[in-house]
Amino acid sequence: MPPTAFRLTPRRPWQRMSDTEWLALMPYVERRSGPGRPLRELRTRMDGIFHLAAATTAPWHSLPAEFGRPDTVHRYFRRLTHAGLWQRLLHALAEAPEGHPLRALEAWICRACRRAYRLLGLGFILLVRRLGLRSAMPGPPWLLPDPDLSETLLRYPIPWPDPARRGSLTRCREVLRRLRHCLRVTAGRKSIPRSLRLAWT
Repeated sequence: MPPTAFRLTPRRPWQRMSDTEWLALMPYVERRSGPGRPLRELRTRMDGIFHLAAATTAPWHSLPAEFGRPDTVHRYFRRLTHAGLWQRLLHALAEAPEGHPLRALEAWICRACRRAYRLLGLGFILLVRRLGLRSAMPGPPWLLPDPDLSETLLRYPIPWPDPARRGSLTRCREVLRRLRHCLRVTAGRKSIPRSLRLAWT
């Protein structure tokens, strides 16, 4: 079911995670990083991912050397993405009460999700919509695909005018016009201008 309320998360300048924040995040990361990986290394890589996430569109090769090799951190990000880390974190954020340590990382998690959606596709956008965490969307929601709208249209067929009645052709044209509009809204924009993506909170 769609959420009853949405929330936009204010941007947060990057800084290294505190011990409390890392302890809140660690159970989600550790289970998806494979056995034998030093926790200190995992924390450094997550700091690197959040460092880039806070920078919005910075390329991976711009990652400072203190976080490790950029291609290594990028591969780690992809592995976590395919392992379902971001979906689980979004569910946890949606359920976490105000003041929970994980909520302090919400701004960075949401912005990391903007990079993850390229790997996860439409289903991920649908999850973000249903959880109401709009800051995790890669652009304004009214420009993105809306699968829920398409499902609604399938459940409620549009009644067609009776061709035997006078003026039915005009009404048919109006129905077709509205259907085309709904289709455009459901499919979203093929491309979102970079200025809009950067300005989106």
